[in-house]
Amino acid sequence: MNDPHAPQALHDSHTDRALGALYGLALGDALGMPTQIMSRTAITARFGKVTGFEAGPPDNPVAAGLPAGSVTDDTDQALIVGRLLAEGRGRIDPTQLATALLAWEAEMKAKGSLDLLGPSTKAALDAVTRGVPVTETGRTGTTNGAAMRVTPVGIAFPHDPLETFLDRVVESCQVTHDTSIGIAGAAAVAAAVSAAVAGSGLTAALDAAQTAAAAGARRGHWSAGADIATRIRWARELVAGATAEDAVDTISDLVGTSVASQESVPAAFAVLALAGDDPWQACLLAANLGGDCDTIGAIAGAISGAVAGLSALPPEAVATLRSVNTLDLEPLAADLLALRTH
Repeated sequence: MNDPHAPQALHDSHTDRALGALYGLALGDALGMPTQIMSRTAITARFGKVTGFEAGPPDNPVAAGLPAGSVTDDTDQALIVGRLLAEGRGRIDPTQLATALLAWEAEMKAKGSLDLLGPSTKAALDAVTRGVPVTETGRTGTTNGAAMRVTPVGIAFPHDPLETFLDRVVESCQVTHDTSIGIAGAAAVAAAVSAAVAGSGLTAALDAAQTAAAAGARRGHWSAGADIATRIRWARELVAGATAEDAVDTISDLVGTSVASQESVPAAFAVLALAGDDPWQACLLAANLGGDCDTIGAIAGAISGAVAGLSALPPEAVATLRSVNTLDLEPLAADLLALRTH
């Protein structure tokens, strides 16, 4: 029986699933940290196969020097969104989000970290510092930065009614990814997490993601590019019945693992379709993909963690995440769930 005073105690199913989403996000992020921006060939040459936490390789220009189990910008920015939601009683002010992201970037630079802002977020925040209104700075952001940080929105709000839910998703996107593609990717992740926190199984959560992505694509500034909802459905079908080894190659070679939302978001859903409701397996699959595998792992880990709950995550892995990163996500999960039931 679990100790009721233990950090990962299962107090109720909503709490277990909310914590599973947050710690699952951190798990996928940390497992993918050492292999991010590496090719599949380079990962195989260095690690053979990633089977657990690894330190950042000295020749990885982004992860060099990071201890095994370290999280990156994916987790950090998700926690920024979560705290702003809690402080704003469910609303995210775009100016405050921009300020928080700029402060985080400055803190990372002071620590000597090279793992800073993605291209869309960087361009948007550069525009903020030039005095461009925050309602305009996200007009071209189509990469996966909004999707990687949106999990707290999924914890805090039910995905039905969908249009109301999308209003909250858009608030988390606006300053950096106010485009049809950026919002569709974020909507997919948030809806899957929200459905899972409410008790849905994996298939229903992935279906909710496709529905939300299709609706999210009607928000924001239109951007040319493949339809996220369609590519999620295709990616799920692509790996059906495949072995893990073949599927990882297919995801890497055909779906794609770049920072483009049209690649990395469907790649995460392909990983989920392959791994089922096993968060550890989902995160390991992502870590071996190459490319933006920390973000793909963070998305897959958040969703599979929300489906399976914190109780399904390896306790020793959670302990490592907590100690290496001084993570204490229980208070944030409680604050986000309080918004959901408000």
